[in-house]
Amino acid sequence: MATSPLPEKAEQILRAAVPEFLAHGYARTSMDRVAKVAGVSKQTLYSHFSDKDGLFTALVERIAIEEFQLVWAKPLQGEPETVLRDLARRILTEHIGDTDYLRFCRLIFGESEVRPDLAQIFLKNLVQPAVNVVSDYFKTRPDLNSSDPEATARIFVGSLIHWLMVQEALYGKEVMPMDPERIVESLITLIVPRA
Repeated sequence: MATSPLPEKAEQILRAAVPEFLAHGYARTSMDRVAKVAGVSKQTLYSHFSDKDGLFTALVERIAIEEFQLVWAKPLQGEPETVLRDLARRILTEHIGDTDYLRFCRLIFGESEVRPDLAQIFLKNLVQPAVNVVSDYFKTRPDLNSSDPEATARIFVGSLIHWLMVQEALYGKEVMPMDPERIVESLITLIVPRA
């Protein structure tokens, strides 16, 4: 899944919009300010993005696609224990400490009450393809004895997302800390049959 190239000015606007939305939230971000920070006229901004909803929607889609490519660019090949451990660690380590990504997730959560389509865009471009990749891998591995590869893939991906959301996005590491390696090893024990 590749991001479609946008005109240079549109890319410039998207890059400038990220810190504005993160700093001010959706409601308090102004298109005037985005245009100023991007170094473009309001006319140029509106020629690429019809309104703030259009800009934010493009931003949600872009970030979801970039996050997917960041973690999932490496094909899943090899023995399940090694593949799943490597994948789980990539998912967790790419996002632990990425404060902008976590802030962006919080922003999407906050806006999803009014704009559920934004959360759906995020899911369609990040979570759903991730589940599909893992499910497809499970289907190629009869040694895993998975009666439902898609459900097992959702358990695997969902457990990692849950850990990230609870521990990092919701500041749960102070309330209910858990080392990420415990999650990784427990998932592998659940999914990969022991000889």
